[in-house]
Amino acid sequence: MKKIIILINIIFATTGIKAQLTQKENYIYSKTHLDYDTAGNSTKNSEIVKYFDGLGRPKQILNIKASPQGRDVVTHIEYDQFGRQTKNYLPVPQQGTQNGALVTNPLANATQPNLYGSERIYSEKTLENSPLNRILEQKQEGNDWAGKPIKFNYNVNISGDNPRNYTTVTKWDPVGKMTISAIQPPQFFMPGQLYKNTITDEDGNKTIEFKNGKGQVILVRKVLSSTENADTYYAYNEYDQLAFIIPPLISTWDILEQSTQDNLCYQYRYDNKGRLVEKKLPGKGWEYMVYDKQDRLVLSQDALLGSTANNFTKKGWIFTKYDMFDRIVYTGFFANTATRIAMQTAINNMNVNPGNNETRTTSPFSQNGLDIYYTKAAFPTGSMTILNVNYYDHYPAGSPTIPTNILGQTVITDLQSSSVNTKSMEVASYIKNIDDDNWTKTYNWYNNKGLEIGSYSINHLGGSTKKELLIDFTGLIKESYSYHKRTINDTEVKIKETFEYDHQNRLIAHKHKVDNYTEEPLAVLSYNELGQLVKKNIGQEDASSHIPLQSIDYKYNIRGWMSEINDPDNLGNDFFAMRLKYQNPQDGQYGIAKYNGNISEVDWKTASDKIHRRYAYSYDSLNRLTKGTFLTPYLTSNTQNHFYDEEISYDLNGNIKTLNRFQAPPAGSSTAMQIDELVYDYEIPNLSNKLTKVTDNRNNASGYPIGGNMITYDLNGNMTSQKDKGISSITYNYLNLPKQISTAQGNTSYLYRADGVKLKKTFGNKTTEYLDGFQYENGVLKLIPTTEGTYDLQRTQYVYDYKDHLGNIRLSFGAADGGGWFYLKENNYYPFGLLHQGYNDYNNLKDFDIPYRNKYNGKELEEETGMYDYGARMYMPDLGRWGVIDPLAEKYPEWSSYHYAYNNPINAIDPDGRESTWIPTIQFDKDKSGNLTGGHIALQMEQGDNAESLAKTLNISQKEADKLFNNMQEKGSTSLNVPEHIAGPMNMAITDAIMNSGDYSGSKNYNCFACSFRNATGEGLKDDNFSYIMSPTDFQSYIKAGFDKAGANEKIFGKTIVAFKGENENKILGFTIDKTIELNHAATYLGTSRNGTEYTFSKNGMFQNPKIETTSSLKAQYGNKVGYWNKSAR
Repeated sequence: MKKIIILINIIFATTGIKAQLTQKENYIYSKTHLDYDTAGNSTKNSEIVKYFDGLGRPKQILNIKASPQGRDVVTHIEYDQFGRQTKNYLPVPQQGTQNGALVTNPLANATQPNLYGSERIYSEKTLENSPLNRILEQKQEGNDWAGKPIKFNYNVNISGDNPRNYTTVTKWDPVGKMTISAIQPPQFFMPGQLYKNTITDEDGNKTIEFKNGKGQVILVRKVLSSTENADTYYAYNEYDQLAFIIPPLISTWDILEQSTQDNLCYQYRYDNKGRLVEKKLPGKGWEYMVYDKQDRLVLSQDALLGSTANNFTKKGWIFTKYDMFDRIVYTGFFANTATRIAMQTAINNMNVNPGNNETRTTSPFSQNGLDIYYTKAAFPTGSMTILNVNYYDHYPAGSPTIPTNILGQTVITDLQSSSVNTKSMEVASYIKNIDDDNWTKTYNWYNNKGLEIGSYSINHLGGSTKKELLIDFTGLIKESYSYHKRTINDTEVKIKETFEYDHQNRLIAHKHKVDNYTEEPLAVLSYNELGQLVKKNIGQEDASSHIPLQSIDYKYNIRGWMSEINDPDNLGNDFFAMRLKYQNPQDGQYGIAKYNGNISEVDWKTASDKIHRRYAYSYDSLNRLTKGTFLTPYLTSNTQNHFYDEEISYDLNGNIKTLNRFQAPPAGSSTAMQIDELVYDYEIPNLSNKLTKVTDNRNNASGYPIGGNMITYDLNGNMTSQKDKGISSITYNYLNLPKQISTAQGNTSYLYRADGVKLKKTFGNKTTEYLDGFQYENGVLKLIPTTEGTYDLQRTQYVYDYKDHLGNIRLSFGAADGGGWFYLKENNYYPFGLLHQGYNDYNNLKDFDIPYRNKYNGKELEEETGMYDYGARMYMPDLGRWGVIDPLAEKYPEWSSYHYAYNNPINAIDPDGRESTWIPTIQFDKDKSGNLTGGHIALQMEQGDNAESLAKTLNISQKEADKLFNNMQEKGSTSLNVPEHIAGPMNMAITDAIMNSGDYSGSKNYNCFACSFRNATGEGLKDDNFSYIMSPTDFQSYIKAGFDKAGANEKIFGKTIVAFKGENENKILGFTIDKTIELNHAATYLGTSRNGTEYTFSKNGMFQNPKIETTSSLKAQYGNKVGYWNKSAR
């Protein structure tokens, strides 16, 4: 075979290659420059070598000097006798570096005690011995998982499965011009009519999916026991549109009355274009959608907006207006009592502005106290309350002066005559307060690479927050400056933050400084050779000693799951320690080994009393927590076992049915005192997700108060009273956020912006204001949040938090005057978040007079109601559920729309009350027969996700992330259309995508996979009718850098990279390499799956919606205009 050597030197083609590569091997060498000095010389690099065997298959991936100590990190690749890669090895740091030379025995160093020791360092698939190569078993890394595989089974339904066949009778409504489906009493599918695929996880929990011959999901069955299943059915109309979703609670019913459907089913109706125009979620009123001729959602209305019981006190619609590029330019409330079909007809009949677009103008119209520099030609044109305005390309009149530079970085202008300008970028955003006509105006400033380096925000009180960022070559923030004042006449507060990184851009230090006070080292971080964070030094006792207040140690198991925060068995000088156990519980009676990621036990100890405490957890087959057993395993006398037990039962929808809770007994007793024996009653009766009454059979006021009063709801399913806790009424704004809560102690009122950001809370004579993270009490700045806690401005004091794996604040502390330290507050929690009472209850926060109320999940405790404010919803830890329906309930129809964290609060959180993490994940794909065919990448929200994590992932401002997130929510979508100017810092991704072909594992989650930007016709292409990926040099010249990986041990993978262009679409999809650097097309790709099927997550710019495509579908669309970067792989 001819030897192939490919050298890729990203960024600077003239940079010499100093690696000592093995010249007798086939390889690809890549070098990515991470930073440079003032003379333009590279100071930090990422170097990767990929070696291939004689058949062109990758056999070793070598990251040169990539470990924290500068050692080579090698990933070994091997194949079975059929040429299939059934084992995927973890990366192994070597003893030193060979500067890129092939490592002959890369696994030898894996047994080092500080690496993997004697653990099994590979995952392994068992494949079907057929051309389909379907996965039969998947064993994960680690000795304990060698006998605990995930199992896959492929079959058809058999006798005993008894899947129900829900059919509909669909009629066309000539008045509403939509389908109306009626669900029919179900029959049963005969054996062999459905494809049946079963996945059994490591703990034996089964999920069975049934599909029909069209590939439609008919039933998802989760096996609860040998006699009970949690079945979720999907019913389609005659046009193959989803018409109903029947949740588990009523999945065995033969007749579904309309009241039952309204309370528990998801119902959908469509117009003649197949657009969803009406829907009803369980427990909510009907919602309506209206579209323009470009199929863009322009009007939406829920049940409260369809009444006068909303903050506008009028019936109406939320409207969205777009420009010609489908960018949202302004939104608001349209007061109108007309029906949906009347609205749709009016839009369909528009002749003056048939495109329904707004354009920029120099002659503004005034509305709600604001001059708006757009036309008012798109529907609607009157009776509007403007809520949000976005400006792109050039700054509106009245904008502050654009600085010429920020921290030595050139700021681009909006002059279209300039070679580099702000065209296609969002330059300003105005957001109105919901309850008055005051606005927050934010302006964004960019460098000549299109990266945001500054912003200026004028708040609704007239004050401001200016932010300036010094970023490095890859886009990482080196310094951050914030200048804030509440009103225009207040004294400005200056915050400086400094970030330091190691040779591979891992964060190693974060410093913080307020005004001219001493700079504080918030965190100094250290990593092990696998790249995992293992030590974090927090704060300092005093500025002269530089001794950290606390040194926090972290440990992980072979799966990469956190296992320790300090050591509970050896507390030493640590204030807090915790141990997380999965498959290795110590208590044989209460702790059951879990291999699927559930936590079986948590041990913890604090320096307050140094008592070793433990929770042992039990789960059902749906991974729902059923009991948390409290133990004090090392107290030989006066044991406190069961003092804080919590036991829960559920219905099939995940609604809590009963909750038993215990507390420490009075002095003189050693038996745990039961404080709650709660019975939950639901509407009609127990045929709804709406909790209507809670009865405490213990009649104990601790925990949940003695109650039995009725709980009421509004038309949107929002809880409007809870008299058990003295809440007589709750009113909401159009975002379903509380406007006022009335209690026996008084009224709590809230002020929100139209994007859902809380600005003010008033209770009695105390007003708390929230301005860009700065928190005020009665006009006095009290605290400033930091990444490790808060800063008390009144005492010029840093307060630090110990957080557990869920972000729960367990202990707050600070540096004492003259050296040493002090405690402020210790928090210990029941599994569902209620605070323990009866030990370590000191609260020195009162002495500080700071309004620090953040506790469970790091969220603010509303002391007047006992609820936690998560942002989008309020959580009730005494009941373990929300009081408002999940805004994203449709994504998980098998769950009650009021459930918290999948009823698994030990292993999951809900960061903002909506949903979870922005991790691009691999999803299994199946053919029409239900066979696994591979996987694709979907940018979707998962556990732990919100707008904040989106901002971090894309390295954009929180304001811009909030806008993207809110726009997505308004459209009811789970896909994200990211504007091109923030298309993603992906220089590391493209390198790894090219280098790491063949290392894709269908059972793992990874982050970015590859990236392709294509040239416009005639610019750099050899063939104007054929498109390839750009050269890495051109790519790196324009794309941002530093895309975070999903985890310390997880890689970025890719295979054959595809780029494409369409017929007559050059201007739409083109990327012009000229002075304007205008990006119009970007896509990330997975490439080839294990069985040869190629999948790609494609984000086709602002002109097309994001979508999942296979290369076969691209071929079908673009024919011979599709090219592969790595032709040899074909």
